Parts: sequence; structure tokens; C-alpha cells
Amino acid sequence: MMLALSNLTVRRGDCPVVDRVTLTVGPGEFVGLIGPNGAGKTTLLRAALGFLPHEGESSLARLTPRERARAVAFLPQAREIAWPVDVETLVALGRAPHLGRRVGSEDRAAVERALQRMGLEGYRARVATALSGGEQARVLIARALAQETPLLLADEPVAGLDPESQIRAMQVFQDLAAEGRAVVASIHDLGLAARHCTRLVLLARGQVVADGAPAQVLTAENMAAVFGVRVFYAETAEGPVVQPLGVTR
Repeated sequence: MMLALSNLTVRRGDCPVVDRVTLTVGPGEFVGLIGPNGAGKTTLLRAALGFLPHEGESSLARLTPRERARAVAFLPQAREIAWPVDVETLVALGRAPHLGRRVGSEDRAAVERALQRMGLEGYRARVATALSGGEQARVLIARALAQETPLLLADEPVAGLDPESQIRAMQVFQDLAAEGRAVVASIHDLGLAARHCTRLVLLARGQVVADGAPAQVLTAENMAAVFGVRVFYAETAEGPVVQPLGVTR
């Protein structure tokens, strides 16, 4: 099991922002966290990592910082690159949990694989802070990939990317799951989530409303109740298509 949460609860004052969430994530799963703004997606990810005070249990929060860094890579929603280093150096920071006294061939190979996955081979010598916002986002994804952990937690990893980069990034996450790792990512684009995720977890007001295959979660009833929208859903040769049509309230 890559992640196990039991009755995970996070409060702000007396108000539960995450409310008794229980779920497990195993190898080979690409789990999309979906839900409206304020549903608790970011808080859930951060609490699962032990970054926030919480009630209940998280298998990751029980680990030491070094153990956790080797078990899970975290891609936060905020995209900040503090220093004007080149792309290859920035991506190599993902190897920090594994480094001994020196950078080894295994570390260099992991960085190369991450650059290739994100199509950044030609960017390695460019200054990361001089890149566009979308390019910086891809570099930060590559840094998380270079960590080569069994589990990746990502908070809105494709937000702000152009359509091609969104699809390519989602395919990378899909590939990680197919290789036997696991990915949990919060995603606002329901079409991308339906097409690429093996499983969706729908949150509303901090609680799990639905959990299952995309077709089981993206029902007309769930979309109306949680998002307040009518949606068009169809299975095609390219995968599911989901399109909001209008509001219901």
C-alpha cells in the first residue's frame, strides 16, 4: 500500500476542512482528487504528508522526514523557483533524499529520465527563473520525477499549462502508474481527469462524496450536487469526454 488514510480530519477552529477521510492508494493507481474550490483537496494532500496538524491516521505522517522523502515526492500548488540556477541543477535537487557523499551515476540517470519524460532535454542549460511560467511548471514536475519515489502527490500539477503540455504531463503520470508506482493529483479539468486517471475521488466540504472509476464518479447526479453543473459525458475511442453544459443552481 502506497498511502493509507483513516478518519483523517483537519480543523480550522471548530470547522472541519477535511472531515473523516478514509482511503487507500495502491501500486498502479493514478488517483484524481476532484471537487470545487474549497473542497479540501490541498488540505488533504498536505495533511496526508504530515504538514498540517490533524486527527486520525496517515501512513506517510508516521514516517521520519528522511523516510518520507524516499517514499513520496510532493509537488505543491505554489510554483516558486528561488535561485537562478540552470534547469539540470534544479531537477537534480530532486535527488537530495538519495544522495550520499557525492552524486552518482544512478542520480545522473534519474535526472536524465526526468528531463526526457518532460521533454526538457534542450532546456538543461537554460536558467530556470528566465523560463515562462508554463516551462517552469514542467521543470518543477521534472524535479519531483527525479526523486523517483513509489508515490507522487501533486497539487494541481497541470494548472496553467497549455493543452499539449497538460496532456503530456497527464500521460507521464499515467505511465508512472502503469510502471507500478502511484500518483495522487488534484485536478480541476474533469475531462483530463476522466481520460487519464484510473480512479477519481470526489470531495465536497471536506468529505468524500464518491470514490471509484471515472464513469462511476462523474454522474449527472454527482456533478449537479457537488459542482452545480450539468455535464455531457461520453465514452469515445480516445477515452471519456466530459464537458460542462450549464449551471443547475
